[in-house]
Amino acid sequence: MAVVSSAHSTASLFHHINGFKRFTFCLPFSSSSAAFLSTKKKWRQPAASSVLGLGGIKIAKDDVVRDDPTNNVPDTIFSKLGMQLHRRNNHPLGILKNGIYEYFDTNYPDMFDKFDDLCPIVSVKQNFDDVLVPADHVSRSYNDTYYVDSQTVLRCHTSAHQAELLRRGHTHFLVTGDVYRRDSIDSTHYPVFHQMEGVRVFTPNNWEASGLYPTSYAAEDLKKSLEGLARHLFGAVEMRWIDAYFPFTNPSYELEIYFKEKWMEVLGCGVMEQEILKSNGRLNSVAWAFGLGLERLAMVLFDIPDIRLFWSTDERLTSQFSEGKMGVKFKPFSKYPPCYKDMSLWINESFTENNLCEVIRGIAGDLVEEVSLIDNFTNKKGMTSHCYRIAYRSMERSLTDEEINELQWNVREQVQNKLNVVLR
Repeated sequence: MAVVSSAHSTASLFHHINGFKRFTFCLPFSSSSAAFLSTKKKWRQPAASSVLGLGGIKIAKDDVVRDDPTNNVPDTIFSKLGMQLHRRNNHPLGILKNGIYEYFDTNYPDMFDKFDDLCPIVSVKQNFDDVLVPADHVSRSYNDTYYVDSQTVLRCHTSAHQAELLRRGHTHFLVTGDVYRRDSIDSTHYPVFHQMEGVRVFTPNNWEASGLYPTSYAAEDLKKSLEGLARHLFGAVEMRWIDAYFPFTNPSYELEIYFKEKWMEVLGCGVMEQEILKSNGRLNSVAWAFGLGLERLAMVLFDIPDIRLFWSTDERLTSQFSEGKMGVKFKPFSKYPPCYKDMSLWINESFTENNLCEVIRGIAGDLVEEVSLIDNFTNKKGMTSHCYRIAYRSMERSLTDEEINELQWNVREQVQNKLNVVLR
């Protein structure tokens, strides 16, 4: 189930959309990831490999990153394809995924099929239409979603695989994967994160003896199942259900828990819309679905303060976590000081903060910690000015003045050239 969070198979192996090979089942990529350069060397954004291997099939960088008006996938995002942090058993995201698997395996033995290697390159139909996202929904915009071409995207949520799995006959399944959204820059937002989707389908044999209406039966089972999952992860916590709206479920809910003296959203869920079931061959059925963000929960369970840390290869971080050790608290190994740079610009009608953040990330990568709007005004001529404060900070070493000044100079140049704004 698609969930917008802050902190989101086919019969043939592939087929063509507008000449682009769209892979739906992907075997594991290499699990290696780019490390930071030596602290004695000037930092540079890691270069993306020009070719990625998918189970013996090659995807060229030019197939994903194109000089095309319908393409907005930058090199920095292509470099994340295939990292699959959720498939690393010693990584906090992999540990959390396996902990959720343990809950379902214990309480529903041999019931749920698990998928964690489905390809993140999907069609617009899979990503939006199949889960009833309205045609005018903001998530379809180029400001929010990474488009390979006008009909192909990097999935925004693991729900992109829901319809196809239902058509293939799966009635109980968990889908985990990396998802991609253009977003702001701060400690809880990153353009690549990881989700888990769960679906369970019921037939009349399940609900008729209960005396409940099918939708009521599914909703009751959903809440019971997810309350159990919350207790499995967080212990004996107070919980509450909040009515919500999602286009693909009705009724829809959010589960919140009282944790560390505040209410925290854990996941979104609901009873699947009948249109989705019927259009995928599941007649006379009801189903529930849930979706959760792995980073959101892992940051709380492991006390990880910054979402960038999930991508770090520093041994001082990676050595703290091991397979099966849920909830080990992260011990900060360094706290280097931030460096702040302000940038003022006259914006135009097409300006968006997501576009600004995309340009800054493309230059500074994970060295940019936060971008925040600190001032704005409109003058008598109707021109609007924004002033942004950019916080640079490495989680692994001190940055030099020379590095920061060069990054900021490049940021200013690229912001002016790519966003067609006037710097003040």
